[in-house]
Amino acid sequence: MSSLLLKNADVLVTMDEGRREIRGGGVYIEDNRIVAVGAMDTLPETAGEVIDMAGHVVLPGLVNTHHHMYQTLTRAVPGAQDAELFGWLKALYPIWARLTPEMIRVSTQTAMAELILSGCTTSSDHLYIYPNGCRLDDSIEAAEGIGMRFHAARGAMSVGESKGGLPPDSVVEDEGAILTETRRLIESWHDAERYSMRRIVVAPCSPFSVSRDLMRESAVLARSYGVGLHTHLAETADDVAYSREKFGMTPAEYAAELGWTGRDVWHAHCVKLDEAGIKLFGKTRTGVAHCPCSNMRLASGIAPVGRMRCEGVSVGLGVDGSASNDGSHMLGEARQAMLLARVGFGPSAMTGREALEIATRGGAQVLDRDDIGALAPGMAADVVAFDMRGLETAGALHDPVAALVFCAPQRVAWSVINGRVVVREGRLTTVDTRTLAARHNALAAALVRDEAR
Repeated sequence: MSSLLLKNADVLVTMDEGRREIRGGGVYIEDNRIVAVGAMDTLPETAGEVIDMAGHVVLPGLVNTHHHMYQTLTRAVPGAQDAELFGWLKALYPIWARLTPEMIRVSTQTAMAELILSGCTTSSDHLYIYPNGCRLDDSIEAAEGIGMRFHAARGAMSVGESKGGLPPDSVVEDEGAILTETRRLIESWHDAERYSMRRIVVAPCSPFSVSRDLMRESAVLARSYGVGLHTHLAETADDVAYSREKFGMTPAEYAAELGWTGRDVWHAHCVKLDEAGIKLFGKTRTGVAHCPCSNMRLASGIAPVGRMRCEGVSVGLGVDGSASNDGSHMLGEARQAMLLARVGFGPSAMTGREALEIATRGGAQVLDRDDIGALAPGMAADVVAFDMRGLETAGALHDPVAALVFCAPQRVAWSVINGRVVVREGRLTTVDTRTLAARHNALAAALVRDEAR
């Protein structure tokens, strides 16, 4: 049995039921679970490894509930920099059609490296395009190599332009094949056990890229295996208009009709979710992945996160695709969530601590997990620490917890995922980030250059 003691934190932010913040606190870990949390005089004095957290704020690992990791290959691509959602997608679909399995693997690790170094320990990824032999297995194997807790969402597009959908016909799949492949992935990879490092999610891409039948059959399939459901919903005014024109109902009504509500379901964005939809999601405990940076980048609007939370909707954070955010920084996403809420609804709309809560406990609830998102005995050993002695937080130590969100986002100093030290003194230990970035840049250049020919 391995053991790890994190001691003497300036502040230990537990995010437990009492939202305790412990000055001079620590965490004692055995194997991959937390055994004890509290003041140092309540914890063991020794362990297999002891790390002094003086000068640091320690908190649960952040949880990313929505991403498209392959999109790290197309950040800031000319022609897609200044478009709204539908125009942005149409500009990028032809480029993404040239993806290869290596591109999926390398981009997954690139996105995960950036996420981990920003304090994230658990991430979902929504991969919905599979050209040239690409498979979700490529992402899953990449995650295992880097050591991230992963919810791999098997996305799909089945309705192309010829059938009234948004994507070109060249990137859509047969619906029977989609369901067969999704079933294979669940049976091959899904781990439902507590502290699981790998779960599979059933995730048709969006109402404007799949059929009503696929949405319905996907919900049946997911529930037959007890796995989660994920899609995009009510992201923009165009999205809502499409739903009303094609289905004669709002996005929330459409989701409810097809069985897409419940605590095993979460929807990305929901910027344009109406009041009836908010109440429905609250009543059914349906989750929402809030993606503030992407929503600003594409000028989609400001999601009514405060109203959602007041109605009992589970809300987590998502960095979204790195071509609609151009970054995968979870602490930065929490800061933007707070700032955007205040722009839309006033200075009391979201506090710094509420932003951190959404990024930890909220994300765990959205992913329907009770073993991550808080530091407490019996929880998974996912712990991060930020060094508060640098320039970013100089002058802000009157309230170091709030400083994490109010001040410029910084890199994590330490990260423990499933009991394993993955970031040590600011350095990711599982991959060589310089080599990874070089290969990623070469692949990105080839992907976009080939499209331009």
